[in-house]
Amino acid sequence: MTRDQQPFRTRFAPSPTGFLHIGGARTALFAWLAARHTQGQFILRIEDTDTERSTQASVDAILDGMHWLGLDYDEGPYFQSERMARYQEVVAELLDQGLAYQCYCSKARLESLREQAMQGGHKPRYDGKCRDLEISPNDIEPVIRFKNPDDGMVTFYDHVYGEISVENSELDDLVIMRADGTPTYNFAVVIDDLDMKINLVLRGDDHINNTPRQINLYKALGAQVPEFAHVPMILGPDGQRYSKRHGAMGVTGWREQGYVPSAMLNYLARLGWSHGDQEFFSVDELVSLFTLDGINRKASRFDTEKLTWLNHHYLRQEGSTEVIEELTWHLSRLGLGLDDGPDLSALLRVQAERIDRLDELAKQSAPFFEDFKDYDAQAAKKHLRPVAIEPMETLLSELSSMTDWSPDRLQEAVQKTADDLDITFGKIGMPLRVALVGHGQSPAINQTLYLLGKTRAIQRIERAIEFMQQRQLDASEQQA
Repeated sequence: MTRDQQPFRTRFAPSPTGFLHIGGARTALFAWLAARHTQGQFILRIEDTDTERSTQASVDAILDGMHWLGLDYDEGPYFQSERMARYQEVVAELLDQGLAYQCYCSKARLESLREQAMQGGHKPRYDGKCRDLEISPNDIEPVIRFKNPDDGMVTFYDHVYGEISVENSELDDLVIMRADGTPTYNFAVVIDDLDMKINLVLRGDDHINNTPRQINLYKALGAQVPEFAHVPMILGPDGQRYSKRHGAMGVTGWREQGYVPSAMLNYLARLGWSHGDQEFFSVDELVSLFTLDGINRKASRFDTEKLTWLNHHYLRQEGSTEVIEELTWHLSRLGLGLDDGPDLSALLRVQAERIDRLDELAKQSAPFFEDFKDYDAQAAKKHLRPVAIEPMETLLSELSSMTDWSPDRLQEAVQKTADDLDITFGKIGMPLRVALVGHGQSPAINQTLYLLGKTRAIQRIERAIEFMQQRQLDASEQQA
């Protein structure tokens, strides 16, 4: 039943009523991969007919999220709000052909029908009262309903859930256009997919119930029905649908928290799709290996720890242009001038083993790009004491004469100072660390010196010596 080797023309069709969330991003990724794997096309369509909730800010968030993930589209973005004339045109054709009709039933009557059905244990459905209405009220703006077939069955194959059949008697006459002339979702999406020649509709499984109604519309229009693949929802740790209460945020929010696109794409791909036991995938591998039959019909649970583990893996990929670009973005957000700091590749080699996210890495690397104002009070009190003045002055003399500012040579210099003074490495290492970065947390001391560079490192050691000398003077005055 698969046609994975034929070109798929797919689409991603979000509503601009919020950010691009994880579920939407995964749907977009799967549709993008299906198209790329088969040398097809991927189309972006913005379904903005909900004028009250749709915003330009949400459109921008969707476009930004797609761009960050690298999900390029071959056509679009198309906007439903710009296609109203087309929807009205098709509705007029259906009315002329007797395949649709005007319905004047009030909201009160429809609610009464719904309540009666629910009380009787039946599925709520419209009773067709206006199907053959001979006299139309003049003071009521009607909705337009599609004449769903009365008998027979709708059967379709879903690439995730297999064959699905629904009796037409279970489907009612779908409203396809509201009284204000705007189309409903189930109608607009069919016309859009038909006009845009979409042959694979890949979307969330919350749309499975809409599919039989849409298939009947395709048939009424004499159009070829596309193939379908409905992907299961994403759950939170508690087994409920993943939402804001689980910490869900827009895709760009994950960027702000220090995750890189490759990690996010890798994680989203494995969130409901698999290829054997393989965990790590490059984008090229995903395109090469992705098939619809690899999608799991069981809902997946979002696991932030797994995403973070993947992110750590990608941060350690030496020479990654993507990681360098993302780190640059984070450093710029902190207002740090890149011209005043170390080589970013060198910084990543040192820092990436210790840190899982780029936002953390950028914050902890700030001392390598700009001077700090104050020492951490607790660290200074504990380590920048007068007893450390001699070791620091001795080391300063050693470092000032060095011409080879390499990590190995710097390690030798610090160790030589400790040996010459007959003190443990920690007696000089910890005061030096606080002197260099302002607190007690940093990479290995030789790497910290190396990343700071000779000029900045010496200036900070001199500053720390002055700080300890002033502390010694203050103590003497108090004793006097």
